[in-house]
Amino acid sequence: MRKEPGTSADPATGGGELIRLDGITKRFGTNTVLDRLNFSVDAGKHVTLIGPSGSGKTTILRLLMTLTEPDEGTITVDGERLFPASEKEVREVRKRIGMVFQQFNLFPNMSVLRNITEAPVTVLGLSKDEAEARAVELLELVGLADKRDARPTQLSGGQQQRVAIARALAMRPKVLLLDEVTSALDPELVAGVLDVLRDIARTTDITMLCVTHEMGFARDISDQVLMFDGGRVIESGPPERIFGDPEQERTREFLGAVL
Repeated sequence: MRKEPGTSADPATGGGELIRLDGITKRFGTNTVLDRLNFSVDAGKHVTLIGPSGSGKTTILRLLMTLTEPDEGTITVDGERLFPASEKEVREVRKRIGMVFQQFNLFPNMSVLRNITEAPVTVLGLSKDEAEARAVELLELVGLADKRDARPTQLSGGQQQRVAIARALAMRPKVLLLDEVTSALDPELVAGVLDVLRDIARTTDITMLCVTHEMGFARDISDQVLMFDGGRVIESGPPERIFGDPEQERTREFLGAVL
């Protein structure tokens, strides 16, 4: 498999379990958002989480990014404990995880190039030259090679989101988390961002865990689709079955409402 710049998973060692959540429960006050959740993602696979708002999908990504902690259960990434774990262990595991958020979260006072190189230099210890060479390759990948010196405020929302994708890939994560990455975009900008992600899914071996309401995109890129409701996975399978012939009535209701 051809690998584009910024990816890290090795096909020769791929195929094993990369992410595992065991017995994960997360509560916000009296509201149980995740209820004894168990699931895993294999290396190199593209898994999409679908379901109604409030069903716990984004909370899973926030747990993997250590933006919040579970009340119960264990999380492992690449064979190492993410929770419970020491602060040092968490920092090491977090280096293997990249995330693209709904909002772009770019540094407005930095150029596009600096936005992409800042973390590889400060966190990974790359030289400025190496980080910039990688950033230029990634900007080509996302179709923004001519915007390296621009500031985020000079870009459209779709272009900013593509910079955010390049920034996440610059850390060469083993897993890329995508949280409703087109929800903040004007409708005419959505297709360009989804096309970039389709290219990444098709031409790299990076593991992807995606939360989206773009069902066509989910069908295109997913190896597996998980339907969430009430903090649990109520159905999972390949996209052809989930979208074509779901087993659960709740899945049929949800898809009927969003398609």
